Amino acid sequence: MSKTVEFYFDFGSPATYLAWTQLPRLCAETGAALVYKPMLLGGVFQATGNASPVTIPAKGRFMLQDLARFARRYRVPMQFSPHFPINTLALMRAAVAVQLRMPERFEAFLKLIFEAMWVEARNLGDAAVLGEVLAAGGFDAQQLLALTAEQEIKDALKALTDEAVKRGVFGAPAMFVGDELFFGQDRLDFVREALQAG
Repeated sequence: MSKTVEFYFDFGSPATYLAWTQLPRLCAETGAALVYKPMLLGGVFQATGNASPVTIPAKGRFMLQDLARFARRYRVPMQFSPHFPINTLALMRAAVAVQLRMPERFEAFLKLIFEAMWVEARNLGDAAVLGEVLAAGGFDAQQLLALTAEQEIKDALKALTDEAVKRGVFGAPAMFVGDELFFGQDRLDFVREALQAG
């Protein structure tokens, strides 16, 4: 059986951005396929009773310092968004739409959105700003945002979010190697070990 990492993600999670900067290389080095699973983190929080660490001030302050530490370790740029948290419903529906309707552009879309949010600190919760970012990335913003209103796309995101919850996901990023769940970008060493053992 081929090795796979299933990556449940939401653009609104800074830890997910950090995981995304590392997972493609990790998977390439271990001969594993990386399967992207867009989900709505707000929906996961609602279903599980979880909440963002920033809702607890002391934990939130620590999280910002820790994210910065990991960005330095990974040698990747990161700027915590002053617009955090934002409603990512449109973004995650757009991710599903690109994945289903234009898969050849999916990785370019991921790069565009993750970097706009966590490197350039753009306010992607603002439809006008999102439109500008999409257009600058070579996407037809009007066409893509129209796709996010299609029932098939809405249903697909809901199904992926429900699937995540059923599998025990309570936050992002969440990664599965087989049936084993790894939560958080700081668990990538365990993901690597699971792949090497498989």
